[in-house]
This record gives sequence, C-alpha cells and structure tokens, in this order.
Amino acid sequence: MNEINKYKIQKIVFFLFSFFFSLLIQGQELETYIKEALINNPKIQKFELQYKIASEKKNEVNTFPNTEIGAGYFISEPETRTGAQRFKISAKQMVPWFGTITARENYASSLADAKYEDIVISKRKLVASVSQSYYNMYAIKAKQKVLLENIDLLETYETMALTFVEVGKASVVDVLRLQMRQNELEQLKQVLEQNYLSEQTNFNKLLSRDKSIEILVVNELVIPSDEVMFLAENLQLHPELIRFDKLYKSVEQSELLNQKESAPNIGFGLDYIAVSERPDLIFSDNGKDILMPMVTLSIPIFNKKHKSKTKQNEWKQEEITAQKQDRLNNLETIFDKAINNRIATKIQYNIQSKNLKQAKDAEDILIRSYETGRINFIDVLDIQELQLKFQINQIESIKKYYLQTTIINYLTN
Repeated sequence: MNEINKYKIQKIVFFLFSFFFSLLIQGQELETYIKEALINNPKIQKFELQYKIASEKKNEVNTFPNTEIGAGYFISEPETRTGAQRFKISAKQMVPWFGTITARENYASSLADAKYEDIVISKRKLVASVSQSYYNMYAIKAKQKVLLENIDLLETYETMALTFVEVGKASVVDVLRLQMRQNELEQLKQVLEQNYLSEQTNFNKLLSRDKSIEILVVNELVIPSDEVMFLAENLQLHPELIRFDKLYKSVEQSELLNQKESAPNIGFGLDYIAVSERPDLIFSDNGKDILMPMVTLSIPIFNKKHKSKTKQNEWKQEEITAQKQDRLNNLETIFDKAINNRIATKIQYNIQSKNLKQAKDAEDILIRSYETGRINFIDVLDIQELQLKFQINQIESIKKYYLQTTIINYLTN
C-alpha cells in the first residue's frame, strides 16, 4: 500500500511541475526551431532564388534591340559621276515604340511580385510542417511516459500478486496475466521509440540538419480553457489568394505590353560609302564619299498575333478569377473543418478526463480491497487497461488540438 501511495504522490508532483514549467518553455523552443528551419530549409532558398531571378528580368528587358552593323566591299567597283565606289559601311538601330520598354519592365516586375508570394506561402507551409512534426513527437514522448508509468504500476501489482500467491489468496495465473500485460506495454513502448526516430528524422530534415540530432520536446501540453476567435474574413488576405491577384495584375501588364508591341517600331541608320577619285577629271566633288542617314518604320500590318494574344489574356484573367474563387472555397472549407475539429477534440479531451477520473476511483476501490485480502487482479487489469486507453486518448486529443491549431494559423496568420 505504501508503494502505491508513493507512486501516486510522485505522479501528482511530476504533473504539477511539468504543467507550470512546460508552459514557459514550449513557445520558445518551437519558435527557435521554426526560425532555424526558415533559415536553412532548401525549399525556401529555392523560392528565394527564383524570386531573385524574376526580379533580375527587369534589367534584361530594359534594353534596345541589337545594333546592326554591316560592311561590304565592291569586287566590281561601280562607277558614279564622282568616282568608283570601293566599300560600304552601314549601321542601324531599331527603337521600340514609346513606352514599350517601360511596359516590359512593369510586366517583369508583376511576375516577380507573384513569385514573391511563393516564398510567403512556402514559409507558412514550412512553419506548419515543423509545428505538426513537433506535436507528433510530443505525443509519442507523452505516450512513452504513460506506458512507463503503467509498466511501473503493473510491477507494483505483480509484487502484490506474488505476495497473495504465497498466502494462497491469488493464483500463479494472476501473476502471469500481469506479466503478459507488461510485455504488451513494453512492446508498445519499443514501437513508439521507432516511431519517434522516424519523426525525429522528418523534423531534422525540415531544419536541414543531421537526422540524429536530439530534439527538445516540451514535457506537457494542455488544451486552453478559453478559445481564441478566428475570423474567416482573414482568409481574404491569405498569400495563396494574394498570389492570384498578382497573377491577374501580371496579365494586365502583359496586355499593356502587347498593345505597345503592336505599335510600329522606328529605326535609325547611317550608310557610308567610300568613293575613289576619278583621275581623268577635275571637279569639286571628285572622289567625295557618300554619307546617307536613314529612317525606317516597321509596321505590323498583319497583327493577327497581337489580337490573338489579347483574347488569350482575357481568358487567362477569367481563368485566374475562377482559380481564386475555387481556392477560396477550399480554404474556407479547411478553415471551418479545422475550427470544428478543434472544438471536437476539446470535447473528447474533457470526456476522457471524466472517464480517467472514474477509472482512478475504481482503481482506488480495488486497491482498498487489498487490506481485506479480496483483490481481484482480473478487474485490476481491466481498470488499468481502461486507464491507459483514456490516457492515450487524452494525448491524442491534445495532439489533434494543436495540429488543427497549426492549420488555423496557416490560414489566418
């Protein structure tokens, strides 16, 4: 009886200690891991590089077409009044219509803006993944602790049963049942150890580090009594939806560029022809070189390409609008489901708490019968199994509560 009371007192003290101090360190530990993941995760780095590339496109489009320079030598020199033409040098530069380069820069900037939202979305997803993995590891650790407590309790019961066997008030079968139950719990504990190693690998790889690095997981999590209100209106500001807005704007800029490119292009050029002097004549322009400035105009008479692109841009805008509405519907569904699931897990947790209290009361009644020598170890095992079931269910409820919270945070923060 003293061993059992000592065990229960230790459980109460450990619970109170864990409750208060874990609340102080939980947020700090998880936040530290998240910061490390945001710095080191290669997927984030990939999107950041893609954004840099898209931003650099502005410099790529801020340029004129290549300057055309040509040179030719007259093998058979044509004779003119002023002399024979020896060679020709020409240069030409085409210039886009006024505002075309600015339109190209605006289009490139709009694509970069849309690409930036990929970084924001990826970071949100990474935060959610790290948090979920962290809570999964917490649940595994908590289950391992509960299993150890129950194994210790069964060892206490086994000692009691052996004492009863000696005085003829219990059978060896009762002892064997207790030992088999301990073996089952030990098996579960070892399986959880392997599950924890798998989750630890997943967590470390999210942080881009060695899989064997030990993770500091909080000892105790509790479901808060007061619920924080989340507004579905915040979904309108979600980066997944903002990305559609920026894609829509990029199509607008694409159409403005299309209109500019459908305008004529102007070209400026200069031809220089070297002329030899005529030896048989003397006059003022004898051997005078030819210098000829030129202006060209490139007119897109057959502009079916630009008309087609205008139609495509209109359909792209309609497509983006439909995609945004579809994604908004999905996000609202996920949001409502997460809210309702969180409420449901809180209800489940409260019911499990009541069941666990009643199971402990039943355990106390059975243990008190130890004094009169009428303990039934089959009933003890049944109650112990129920207690373990309720404890595991509580841990699952806590884990599910925080997993749903990470979903809500992804959608609204």
